[in-house]
Amino acid sequence: MLIKKKLVTEEDRAKALAKAREKQRRRITKYGQAKPRHAKKGIYSCCYAFVVLLLLLLMFQISFREKGDVGMILGFAGLGTMALAGIGVWLGGRGMKEREKNYITCKVGIGINLAVFLGLTAIFIRGFVR
Repeated sequence: MLIKKKLVTEEDRAKALAKAREKQRRRITKYGQAKPRHAKKGIYSCCYAFVVLLLLLLMFQISFREKGDVGMILGFAGLGTMALAGIGVWLGGRGMKEREKNYITCKVGIGINLAVFLGLTAIFIRGFVR
C-alpha cells in the first residue's frame, strides 16, 4: 500500500507565502499595530441594551393599549428590566477594564443601559410618590 505524496513546488510555496503576507497586512494598521478588537463584555453590554430597549418598547406599547391600567405583572417586568439594565451597566464597566481593546461598545452599552435604568427608576419613584 503506497501513499502518493503531493509534491510541493516552489510556485505553491510562493503562493502560500504571498497569501500569508496579505492576511498579515490586512490585520496591521498604518502605524504597524494590529487593529484592536472590541471588548467581549462590551459586546454583551450592547446586547443587554438591545434586549432592554425591546422590553421597554413592549411595556410602553402594552401600557398605551391598556390606557395606563396595567397590573402588577407589568410592574414586575419593569423591575426585571431595571435589573437587566443594571447588569448591562456592570458588564460595560467590566469591559472597560479589558486591556488593549476597542471600548466603543462598552461606552454605548453603558450609556443606553444607564439611561433606561435611570428612566425606569424615575417612573417607579413617581409611582410611589403619587
